[in-house]
Amino acid sequence: MLTPRYFFANDFKQFYSYFLTQPHKKRFFRKGEFLWESGEPFQRIHYIISGAAQNYMEHENGHRKIISFHGEGTVFPGYHQHDYKIEQSLITTAVSDMNVLEFTKEQFRQMFETNPQLSTNIVDWYSTYVNRLLYETAHQEYNSSLTRLCNLLYLLTGNETDHPDLYIDMTQDDLSDLLGISRIHVTRGLSQLREQEIILTRRKQIEIRDLPALTEYCSLETL
Repeated sequence: MLTPRYFFANDFKQFYSYFLTQPHKKRFFRKGEFLWESGEPFQRIHYIISGAAQNYMEHENGHRKIISFHGEGTVFPGYHQHDYKIEQSLITTAVSDMNVLEFTKEQFRQMFETNPQLSTNIVDWYSTYVNRLLYETAHQEYNSSLTRLCNLLYLLTGNETDHPDLYIDMTQDDLSDLLGISRIHVTRGLSQLREQEIILTRRKQIEIRDLPALTEYCSLETL
């Protein structure tokens, strides 16, 4: 059974050769460069060959909310026909140098309508994305700040694999923006986990030293 994901990768890897045969443009984005800026509707769709991007929202009150990360072998944003006002508040930037295949909405529409396997994959991807959003609004919202932090750290390890990544390259500000809680609460939670030797923190990195102990603080919905 799938658990929520904050980092999306390899969801469309099997379509890479197919995408190369379709009309597209090859693009390169440097770290920190915008794929989409605030106020710009999603008119371009990218298949990510290498690198990663983060998608976030800047609220009119100045707060920033990180929604998701997207890496190699995935498509972002997924294809849809409508323009939604909320999309004008979304921003996507490269968190590392990126190579992508870029499609217009019309080019992707042609593929969506003529390739049943791709259209099924798009629907499945959206289901996974919606599951991530529902998890946050219907579950994480009601947890304590420590539980929310532990849930996030657990999910960021890629726990669905036999060999989870126990090194999380994020700052405290990133964690705060992902969780929608103050940095004070994040700092307090990390300190508690560090004192219990569950984690080890370095500059812009968190190492999970005791994953079973971390799960003791996680909610059942997460596990």
